[in-house]
Amino acid sequence: MDLQEKLEMLKAIVGEDDDDDVLKVYLDLAGDVILRRLYPYGTNNSQVPSPYQVRQVEIAAYLLNKRGAEGELAHTENGSSRTYADAYVPPSYLRGIIPYASVPGEE
Repeated sequence: MDLQEKLEMLKAIVGEDDDDDVLKVYLDLAGDVILRRLYPYGTNNSQVPSPYQVRQVEIAAYLLNKRGAEGELAHTENGSSRTYADAYVPPSYLRGIIPYASVPGEE
């Protein structure tokens, strides 16, 4: 999946009001979350592997929808209530992302 496909998918989820540059930043942030989970001991990889690219879009949409309420643990207003499971990306979004590990010198 290329960047344009990810942008189109993200626009379909959150609406087309946001600038492409803003959406790219959120895709980059989501990609970083996935790469840190995949490679907890570091890596030179900067591309999200294809099995996790849809998850990258889902995480980007989650982060976009939290704008202005980052880290919110509870909020009630006019009958509407919000509580976030985590201050950043909830563990439920990271399930299924299996970390890679290797022994030094055996890569």
